[in-house]
Amino acid sequence: MAGHSQFKNIMHRKGKQDAIRSRLFSKLAREVTVAAKTGLPDPEKNPRLRLAVQNARAENMPRDNIERAIKKALGGDVDTYEAIRYEGYGPGGVAIIVEALTDNRNRAASNVRSLFTKYGGNLGETGSVAFMFTRMGEITYKAAAGSADAVMEAGIEAGADDVQSDESGHVILCAFESIGEVTHALAAKLGDAETVKVVWKPQTVTPVDEETATTLMKLIDALDEDDDVQNVFTNFEVSDDVMKKLTAA
Repeated sequence: MAGHSQFKNIMHRKGKQDAIRSRLFSKLAREVTVAAKTGLPDPEKNPRLRLAVQNARAENMPRDNIERAIKKALGGDVDTYEAIRYEGYGPGGVAIIVEALTDNRNRAASNVRSLFTKYGGNLGETGSVAFMFTRMGEITYKAAAGSADAVMEAGIEAGADDVQSDESGHVILCAFESIGEVTHALAAKLGDAETVKVVWKPQTVTPVDEETATTLMKLIDALDEDDDVQNVFTNFEVSDDVMKKLTAA
């Protein structure tokens, strides 16, 4: 089992659902507000806002929350948020990329650095681990969108680089620069995607043992809980047996 996404899904199932959902909605609302402020407040005329709203709906964020987030951008008194990327190494030499959206650069940097240190990691300079990842577009569909073969065919025709399907749904990867046109082409074949995101895909993975994985998971979860942190990407790999043992604890 590789990567942060599988771990994050497990933590969402095991965690305190109300608190997790509240944090998630807060981060989604922040992205909606920033997207609306940096462009037109109409999702049909603002691609970034359209994606932010689409991803918020995919997480079952109430329509009222989304509308409030857009209206907040129109109020004129919105904090100025800055997108910042932090890079470093976690326990076991695992590469980690942290994406933040913050109105206080000093606070965000201090909190992220403190968490890396607390869990045996080291925060590095920008570019210190990004070369081990590829920035890509990730487009997801529910399993009901079509069979694996049908989605694979649609992905190839749309210009996607990879299509991964299982019982939980379909994940389509494409070049970051092509995310807009691939999303549009897929929508013509499969309908609107469930989510459309920019991700950091690891080029190689770092295997970790049970002890290291335990500490690493604590670090990732702590980063996820920070209000300024929007996304966390890693290149760790752990066996299914170890993951089952850790999540059963």
